[in-house]
Amino acid sequence: MFRTAAVTSRFCQQLIRKRELGSQWTSGLTQSSSNVAAIGTSRRTAHSQGINVTRSLSTSQPKLQSEEVEVTFVRANGERVKAKGKVGDSLLDVIVNNNIDFEGFGACEGTLTCSTCHLIFSKPDYDRLPEKPSDEELDMLDLAYELTDTSRLGCQIMLSKDLQGLEVRVPATINDARS
Repeated sequence: MFRTAAVTSRFCQQLIRKRELGSQWTSGLTQSSSNVAAIGTSRRTAHSQGINVTRSLSTSQPKLQSEEVEVTFVRANGERVKAKGKVGDSLLDVIVNNNIDFEGFGACEGTLTCSTCHLIFSKPDYDRLPEKPSDEELDMLDLAYELTDTSRLGCQIMLSKDLQGLEVRVPATINDARS
């Protein structure tokens, strides 16, 4: 894409120089009478003289097709909160992006320095998680209240299509390991 713009710009400059030198530059070109009447050295001059300068540039990011995954968070009182996140988001991102109010949840903003995003998974859901907890995550989990064998930190669980319909329990109390 950028090469096209550079080639087009170079072509325009060469065309202008050839015209300024008075040469008849016709080899390899299909030209109309208005395409070769340029004088000057800028693209603006070339354009004003009838030479079309085409640029193919895009400054926007391509839109990625991101699939959504539905997750259900179950509060300690049994209330079920459904939310959607995009593949690649962490469970902490899902809670933040959906403005779900879990008191104190994610205090360290996913930097793995607290245990406030502690979540409890069912055994089958825990077993289908793509990665096992790291040593750093296990150290933080040791400080969490209501710790179970299927506990994980939400900031460390990345959504994938395989986690569609995931259900996790949010403990009643949190322990901010930073304090």
